[in-house]
Amino acid sequence: MKLSTRLALIPLALLGLAVVASGSAVAQTPNAGSAPSAPASFPSWAYPWEPDFKVPPADDLPQKLPGSTAAFSWKQARDLFVAPDWHPEGHPPAPEVVMLGRKPDVRACGSCHRVDGTGGPENASLAGLPADYFIQQVADFKSGARKFSGPARSGNTLMIASAKGASEEEVRAAAAYFSSLKPKRVIKIVETDTVPKTYIARLFFAKQPEGGAEPLGRRIIEMPDDVVQFELRDSRAQFTAYVPLGSVAKGEALAKTGGSNTTVPCATCHGPDLKGVGSIPGIAGRSPSYIVRQLFDFQQGVRVGSASDLMKPTVEKLSQEDIIALAAYIASLEP
Repeated sequence: MKLSTRLALIPLALLGLAVVASGSAVAQTPNAGSAPSAPASFPSWAYPWEPDFKVPPADDLPQKLPGSTAAFSWKQARDLFVAPDWHPEGHPPAPEVVMLGRKPDVRACGSCHRVDGTGGPENASLAGLPADYFIQQVADFKSGARKFSGPARSGNTLMIASAKGASEEEVRAAAAYFSSLKPKRVIKIVETDTVPKTYIARLFFAKQPEGGAEPLGRRIIEMPDDVVQFELRDSRAQFTAYVPLGSVAKGEALAKTGGSNTTVPCATCHGPDLKGVGSIPGIAGRSPSYIVRQLFDFQQGVRVGSASDLMKPTVEKLSQEDIIALAAYIASLEP
């Protein structure tokens, strides 16, 4: 099968790990780790999930990508116990839990989050997270204190299983590795009132191959620029996030001033450049889809782990437009 055909057909199979962190989205069915019911304002576009998306069979043919001398097959790219390392020269040696995981339950961290920790719209960037914060989030997943809103997406259940199965030594090794990495800018923010027509490739949006456009409305639509590169799990994959007109300026005002007591200035906890302070994680340059999900999850009370009390005054008065604006601004910053 040609790569151009795969571009339209091959989804990211069973991704969605998030260790810190369209109207075409699926029904808002909560899972066992969700709030009892989703409110009418549930941002379904931020939780894309199409479990019936058809995946063509994976093959063993080695694939190549520009800028890398490595080669991996589609079968390897879909194996969650293998983390394709397209750029081994770009990071320090990674521990086994990052590269291979441990069967049967502990998936390779680098498979879903990429070896360089860049992640994707469906999960979290791990590069540069404080080690203590990383460890606490895994503990919160393991205890059930950190849950998810929305549909029962495969990545959520896999994350919980991996957290429960991981040993203390594995968690600390992964935390030390990812905290040593420098976050990279991989997201471009585009303010617009229209967006390319999309489909949901299991857990993320992708452009319809026939083209066309549709109104963006009150959404953020984030997608990989090169679906093949992304699905082959290259940590250098780039993304474009389409946000409503004026979102970045509105989000900047909210983030810096609190918007007349609508929220709390982000710098209060995350530092003047929003790159984190001590064990508090940086948020600058993060996926806006991820930011929306976390703010909504805090607001709905499904994230009740460490620091959730600090986030309550931040999120309790936010409208969905406020959340979109904050996510757009935060994602526009240098990580």
